[in-house]
Amino acid sequence: MDIKIGLLVKNKVTLQEVVSHSKKLTRKNKAQLSDMMKIDRQKGGLKGLSKEKRMKLEAYQNLFYLLQTNPTYLAKLIFQMPQNKSTKFMDSVIFTLYNYASNQREEYLLLKLFKTALQEEIKSKVDQLHEIITGNPTVIKMVVSFNRGARGQNALRQILAPVVKEIIEERGMNIKTDPIDIYKAWVNQMESQTGEASKLPYDVTPDQALGHEEVRLRLDGSIRNMRNVTDKFLAAIATSVDKIPYGMRIIAKVLKDSLHEKFPDATDEELIKIVGNLLYYRYMNPAIVAPDAFDIIDMSAGAGGLSTDQRRNLGSIAKVLQHAASNKMFDKEYCHLASINEYLSHAHLKFRRFFQSACEVPELEDKFNIDEYSDLVTLNKPVIYISIGEIINTHTLFLDHQDAIAPDHNDPIHELLEDLGDVPTIESLIGEAGLSEAGKELLAKTEVSLSLTNKFDVSGGENEEMNARTLLLNTKRLMVDVIRFQPGETLTEILECPASADQETEHQRAMQRRAIRDAKTPEKMKRNQAQVDENQMSLTEKKEKIEQNLKKLTALGKVNPANKYQDLINDVAKDIRNQRRYRQRRKAELVRLQQTYSGLISKTAFYEEQTDYYNQYIKTCMDNLASKGKLSRKPGDVKGKKSKQVSQRYTAARLHEKGVLLEIEDLSSSQFKNVIFDICPTEEVGDFEVKAKFMGVQMDSFMLHYQDLLQLQYEGVAVMKIFDKAKVNVNLLIFLLNKKFYGK
Repeated sequence: MDIKIGLLVKNKVTLQEVVSHSKKLTRKNKAQLSDMMKIDRQKGGLKGLSKEKRMKLEAYQNLFYLLQTNPTYLAKLIFQMPQNKSTKFMDSVIFTLYNYASNQREEYLLLKLFKTALQEEIKSKVDQLHEIITGNPTVIKMVVSFNRGARGQNALRQILAPVVKEIIEERGMNIKTDPIDIYKAWVNQMESQTGEASKLPYDVTPDQALGHEEVRLRLDGSIRNMRNVTDKFLAAIATSVDKIPYGMRIIAKVLKDSLHEKFPDATDEELIKIVGNLLYYRYMNPAIVAPDAFDIIDMSAGAGGLSTDQRRNLGSIAKVLQHAASNKMFDKEYCHLASINEYLSHAHLKFRRFFQSACEVPELEDKFNIDEYSDLVTLNKPVIYISIGEIINTHTLFLDHQDAIAPDHNDPIHELLEDLGDVPTIESLIGEAGLSEAGKELLAKTEVSLSLTNKFDVSGGENEEMNARTLLLNTKRLMVDVIRFQPGETLTEILECPASADQETEHQRAMQRRAIRDAKTPEKMKRNQAQVDENQMSLTEKKEKIEQNLKKLTALGKVNPANKYQDLINDVAKDIRNQRRYRQRRKAELVRLQQTYSGLISKTAFYEEQTDYYNQYIKTCMDNLASKGKLSRKPGDVKGKKSKQVSQRYTAARLHEKGVLLEIEDLSSSQFKNVIFDICPTEEVGDFEVKAKFMGVQMDSFMLHYQDLLQLQYEGVAVMKIFDKAKVNVNLLIFLLNKKFYGK
């Protein structure tokens, strides 16, 4: 619809340009007018009104939809690039692609990318558990950076601002835990008070400093102050689980689960320590050390920032909190602080509970109530604003790394990259030629909007996975029926051992009772036909069916015959134990599907209404064109009375002279004078009946649709056939119709 309307507008603008040059179509100017009527393929850049540009635009919209909704591609691409390049790519393209999580859908998709990328990084890059702490993992850095943005910063402010302000405003607080610093401050104080140089040496070792009673007393006082203040911070943090952004908490959960999966021998203590490194050390600690840099506190103009003592106090507190979070005691190097090791152990228990609680969050799909059907019911397509340079950069990276990202050449991304072809130039996407390097660099920052669309309704992989799950479920159901009446040590033994007559009889009675119950079940809740057919099978037939299914499932990698299918038996036992949970989950899924169904009905009604509106708009445009056309008036017609548009008659020779008619098959140009074409408007605006006569004899008629001509022009078709014999110039035919019927 938007193309049709655009073509009508474009045709009007083009005709105005043509008419300003010439009002008549003649032998001399026909070539010039034909060129002017063509749609400029370069003009308008990526959003230009031509078929090639439209296909390029749609291909990019399809590509970025796939990248946005399937995080696997970006997750793998990140680790195909050097870290410095991937960081720059993430900061620009990735956050742009998700609109900085500005709404629920995009936040869900961005967190899904973080989750997938973190799992990929742990799988492919982490060889030792401690590397997560000692290294600088790409995804962790990106997650922390993002969550310290607007919404995460506000959470940190809520948690830390009250206690940070209290420390800063208490001017007399001076936490010093270094014996040498305390010693020097004491010596300086004595010299200031007495006005005489101290006889004590200025440079001493920590042990020498601690040899003075005054230093020990001052150190004990600092430690007491530090513990009291640290307690306030710890209390604020320990009670703030609900204030931590969901994005941080779900990534903490994914981090813990992924590491446990890769390192099954890792203790819970080790995993919690790594979660603490993320939530406290990377996320909270910098905001405590430098609250002014992270907007935790408001600094008035001219205040001069935090004093040295204030920064040292906050640094000392952050250091103790870090030791408590990681359960790290002060060793011999800090023996003067050994007295607070017991305090650190108690504080760690609070941190541990905090970290465990932080990981107890619902999965992404449950939190955002989003599934694979959600986009189907959304009325407005997702829109992103991305620069030309970012489009070209993304296109280039995926072309360079497509085999590493998607080794399977049936993967959808290969089809989309094939649709796009080679990486375009900045000039072609902007629609301007002859740019200098400086001009290209400047225009590469130009942003365009892309309305993301899904080229693939349902991916084959999802269908195959769904079929495999259905097959597995059916097999489990048959297994339960068989095991109830024919027990055995293993599934293989049960399947190989024939059922006795008594077992078959007992099974048949149970199936008859089930059939009676099913007959009383409401129609909507009845079993599907496949399950009804299974109920009519004998015990032996069910066992044969199970064996067939197991062969298929083995080929799909879903079951393992090496352990006599014990994993499958364990799954059945687990399903029986979790029946209540599964019922609750089915109930929630049913509610979600009902919401999706209602959304689809609303969306269908909306699109039908939009289609009617656009059709009416196009009809109005065509009526307006027709109302300006040339009218036939007979003598005696009342002035202003609406009359029919007059038909136009041309010989083939005249149309050939104007350049409209190019040739007629099996007819020489010398015979064109014997062919007459009558172009007659019909009752339907924009439709014309073209009648052909040869030497006065009616030969044939052809229905010509004005909008079809515009569509051909849009697609770059210069020549079309009418009557299956005559070839005409599309551009000049449009010009002729405009001049004769639409008053242009």
